[in-house]
Amino acid sequence: MPDDSTPQAPRWQRVLLKVSGEAFAGPSGKPVDATGARALAGRIAAAHAEGVQIAVVNGGGNILRGAQTSIDGLNRATADYMGMLATVINALALQDLLTSIGVPSRVLTAIEMKSVAEPYIRLRAIRHLEKGRVVILAGGTGRPYFSTDTTAALCGTELGAGALLKGTQVDGVYDKDPKAHEDARRFTSLSYDDALRRGLRVMDRTAFTLCQENELPIVVFDMGVDGNLVRLLRGEPIGTIVSKDAPEVEA
Repeated sequence: MPDDSTPQAPRWQRVLLKVSGEAFAGPSGKPVDATGARALAGRIAAAHAEGVQIAVVNGGGNILRGAQTSIDGLNRATADYMGMLATVINALALQDLLTSIGVPSRVLTAIEMKSVAEPYIRLRAIRHLEKGRVVILAGGTGRPYFSTDTTAALCGTELGAGALLKGTQVDGVYDKDPKAHEDARRFTSLSYDDALRRGLRVMDRTAFTLCQENELPIVVFDMGVDGNLVRLLRGEPIGTIVSKDAPEVEA
């Protein structure tokens, strides 16, 4: 008889985890809050303990969101670069918090800043993953006008991730805004074509197209719930998966 105590193999060997800058915030109101940031590090550490290779792309909206920065005389490209630097601040905080709980990690940036992080080189990032380190990818794409969603889709494809896991504050993809509509319905799975046909904003259009063209599955789930990431990696039906052949299924 099979031994039920045998650990279940993870659903994917390597994943790209996208988290928002808001994941670093918390009840104190500070941009980087001890409670929020430590909780995020702990959830990533628990997932790392499952034997999964994890690359993380984090946003910087808790500090500054470039595309939404409105200052007279400030160029959009400059605002975007400011937002990219905000992602580096979050990445450095995450690296130190992971190190403090025994999880090896490296920050790689698309904008070179040798004093604080390594430059992003694809093969170097893969080598870190193979050595069991969490790789934190900061600085966006290094170019303005691209979101961190697009960074996640690009890096997930480049690094050969099995899935792009988008950790949000909602438990999946709905047919309409669940905060505004009590009758909103959540999907457990969708194909790329179904999501487009319904006009659902799973990610921004550039990021979504990259995933679709490279057949990189997207899983949208609630990152704020303890254990969700681990359960997802173990194959439990957490959140909503969007992929090439997934049937349209409501929860």
